[in-house]
Amino acid sequence: MRKAIIIIILMAAGWSRPAQAQNMGVSFSFFFPKNGYFSIPVSPFSIRGVGFNITNNLAIESGGSLYLMSGMNISDLPFESRQPLMGPIFNIMVPLELVLQFGTRDFEVRFKGGGFAFYNFSSKINYGNMDRALARFYNFTIANSELDFDNKIGLGYEFGLEYIQYFNRNFGITIGANYYIGGAKLNLRGQVTGSNPGSDPVSTLIQYPDARLDYTGLEISLGILFGG
Repeated sequence: MRKAIIIIILMAAGWSRPAQAQNMGVSFSFFFPKNGYFSIPVSPFSIRGVGFNITNNLAIESGGSLYLMSGMNISDLPFESRQPLMGPIFNIMVPLELVLQFGTRDFEVRFKGGGFAFYNFSSKINYGNMDRALARFYNFTIANSELDFDNKIGLGYEFGLEYIQYFNRNFGITIGANYYIGGAKLNLRGQVTGSNPGSDPVSTLIQYPDARLDYTGLEISLGILFGG
């Protein structure tokens, strides 16, 4: 099932054909991860709104964004951190959305929902925040860790709202917001060494097989659309 979802999303990203395209858009997108740092696309552009109409009020859309995630958190750990534990991360995200749309020739309102897949490049642990979180968890004054993790394709679901103002049949501006809830398994493991005043350093092996990169956050997009 997981592989099937990935294949469907990747196929949808290739459905950009002039005869089928409902709207082709270029937008500025900004991502606000939960317990993370404000992030922007690398370009800073993303391609969205590539798809086709099923009916006048129903469409399928896809696209893609290449983000530089400044910082993201890790979930399913035995401790919590309000600061991101990973980053910076280069991230490519591809959504597949079902769109319910209503409007006139001058404007359009779209309700979106669907799934998305993402993959990370050059992922890094934020050791400053991680070591402070581990020091609190193990009751160390100072902690230093050496960790490794798996880099896997992540999946999730998202929903949002978009407003489009058309100036003519081939040009419009759009503003939208999407909320993403997803993650990727990390299988975090390694070693942490900590110490307290008056005591020798203590090393502990750690293994968090359920740890997940937390891809939860709000995306705000501003852009232009071509075609209709």
